[in-house]
Amino acid sequence: MNNRLLSFYSLLILFLAACSSSEKKAESSMPVLTGLDGKAYFEPVWSESIKVKLDSNLAVAREKFNEDPSEENYIWLGRRQAYLYQYNQSINTFTEGLDQYPNSYKLFRHRGHRYITIREFNKAVADLQMAASLMPRQPLEIEPDGQPNKLNIPLSNVQFNVWYHLGLAHYLKGDFESAEKAYIQCLDVSDNDDLLTATADWLYMTYRRMNRPEEAKKVLELIKDDMNIIENDSYYQRLKMYKGLISPEEVLDVQGDSEDVDLALATQGYGVGNYYLVEGDTTRAVEIFRQVTNGKHFSAFGFIAAEADLQRLMK
Repeated sequence: MNNRLLSFYSLLILFLAACSSSEKKAESSMPVLTGLDGKAYFEPVWSESIKVKLDSNLAVAREKFNEDPSEENYIWLGRRQAYLYQYNQSINTFTEGLDQYPNSYKLFRHRGHRYITIREFNKAVADLQMAASLMPRQPLEIEPDGQPNKLNIPLSNVQFNVWYHLGLAHYLKGDFESAEKAYIQCLDVSDNDDLLTATADWLYMTYRRMNRPEEAKKVLELIKDDMNIIENDSYYQRLKMYKGLISPEEVLDVQGDSEDVDLALATQGYGVGNYYLVEGDTTRAVEIFRQVTNGKHFSAFGFIAAEADLQRLMK
């Protein structure tokens, strides 16, 4: 082979490698979901250690699923996909699981959650209502954590998660009457302080949106100074603000000791925006909702709620 021909093949190999690299880059730059305002959101840039851990967890889940496509293994495969922002793949996994296990309230619960994430609220309501109709009321079933808290103690139960996400899906649609009914059911299965604060927060906001301040005030009576909060400190801060114990500015200041500042901004910021909205200061509410939606945590419920409110307010 002469030198000219060798050079040609070398250039061809380099060109094909570059094309392959470009294709991989293009694939990774595809949006993982589209917001209610049409904005595209992309997979975040991971630290190497977190990415290795998430990829490893997904590989283990897939291996277990390949060995035994049980209901539980469908659930874990879909959950691990979602933690890597593979939301559509996750929903497809839950859907395939429901083809095999059509009465699985747990699969309906998880698919409903991810329909909320991708802003398909009607589908979320349908799935979570199905989960509620299929699940046993008692005994409460502890739901294992895919992303454990700092004490590595699972705090939520399946029944809580079904009612909580159903209430949220209704709330995001602006159907506050239906949200109220779901959150009242959720209170009955909120069996620790973390769950109680999460439910009370959304129920309080629901009553304020329904212009029922007396019921909202009664919800705040559930919140005490000595509560043992492990996960839901952002909700606890919001509730203390609603009680007048701390200022909106204090809740909005999430710098410093927050483990995840951006998630805290989405959660606490939405509460502050909602506070101003129900108090009649729409201008300030819109400013804060926009601050929340300019953040990075686009899968956070506060972020999605801020999007939903901005969409309604801008009409």
